[in-house]
Amino acid sequence: MSTEQEPTTPQDELSQALPPEQPEVDDHAAALDELQDRWRRALADLDNLRKRHAKELDAVRNEERARTAAAWLPVVDNLDLALAHAGSDPSAVVEGVKAVRDQAVDVLRRLGYPRYEETGVPFDPAVHEVVGTVDDPAAEPNTVVQVMRPGYGEGRRQLRPAAVMVSKRQE
Repeated sequence: MSTEQEPTTPQDELSQALPPEQPEVDDHAAALDELQDRWRRALADLDNLRKRHAKELDAVRNEERARTAAAWLPVVDNLDLALAHAGSDPSAVVEGVKAVRDQAVDVLRRLGYPRYEETGVPFDPAVHEVVGTVDDPAAEPNTVVQVMRPGYGEGRRQLRPAAVMVSKRQE
């Protein structure tokens, strides 16, 4: 037997010193595939959630529109009745129109938009819109003297501010 060995290169020595890496690479590839699959499923779930949410939101909007329209139907019916009696006694028609207006104001109140048209209160730019000023010695400066158009709503749920005349400072 010969004790002579073949010469080895540094690469041969390195490959003999390290165990084969094939199983570890396969484990990483499998883990990567699993993560990609989970990621794709999460994206699909998110897309389905968006679609379902959009459908639910549309359904809620339609239900709210129907509820609001149904609240206005009695007002429209009473306007039709007032028009049907337009040829009769004018004072009765005026009273009927006033009753319908009161009914419409009540519908707005029930929908969360109460009417306000107070005079003698301090001017508040959050709920009042100044359309003019008057020199009124009997009123405090910056006080609502006359309401030209009532406002509806309160706080952040305001449909429109009240159009008012405000007393100006006396000089």
